Amino acid sequence: MLLCAAASAFAAPDAQTILAASDAVRNPDKPFGLTTTLLEYRNGKQTDSTTLAIYSRAEAGSGQFRSLLRFVAPARDADKLMLKNGNDLWFYDPASKGTVRISPQQRLLGQAANGDVVTVNLAGDYRATLAGEEDVGDGDRQQRHTWKLDLKARALDVTYHRIEMWIDTSNNRPVKAQFYAESGSLLKTAYFRRYQQQLGVQRPTETVIIDGLDPNWVTVMRFTDYAWREVPETWLQRDYLPRFRPQ
Repeated sequence: MLLCAAASAFAAPDAQTILAASDAVRNPDKPFGLTTTLLEYRNGKQTDSTTLAIYSRAEAGSGQFRSLLRFVAPARDADKLMLKNGNDLWFYDPASKGTVRISPQQRLLGQAANGDVVTVNLAGDYRATLAGEEDVGDGDRQQRHTWKLDLKARALDVTYHRIEMWIDTSNNRPVKAQFYAESGSLLKTAYFRRYQQQLGVQRPTETVIIDGLDPNWVTVMRFTDYAWREVPETWLQRDYLPRFRPQ
């Protein structure tokens, strides 16, 4: 009995618990806003950029986020909107005044898909299993001792069929992730880095995404201007999109 108790005390934590703790590092638990800038690079040269203002809040029951994204730049896309309500994504163009449903897998910029820029709790969309412990290099080429998790999608309408994720054992910070298509092919590798104190927690303020086939195709997502803010229920309704005005 003593041996069983000792083994239990030193057993690895539950994989789903690790993933939920990592989600809490990435995402605030109260309504918030931030600015996301996406920079695309080909062979080391910047080729495109997009800036989004994001407003998100978690649902009390599920913990999953609902988000409204407003395009800020470039000028040709200014004031276009994207709405995440549950796992549904909607795109609104003020020029055509039309709202269309879009896929989370659809590419937004470079290696960033629509589903990469909306706020998501992975523990709600994926079932995690613990694949072991590994020492891996982070986005700054520093070695981190991590839990390696294998995530499998719970539903068909999520962004990726499967994800491998490395999470620092000492603080639950996400370090690295690899995203796979249903065919098993590697779509992209992401590194979470530049941790800073934001809304009470050290959070990654930059994600570097590398194409699964062409490592010279890189997209950098930068997160700034974190702030607690009200996100009214009306903002998160598809029918309200034509009337939305930033405050």
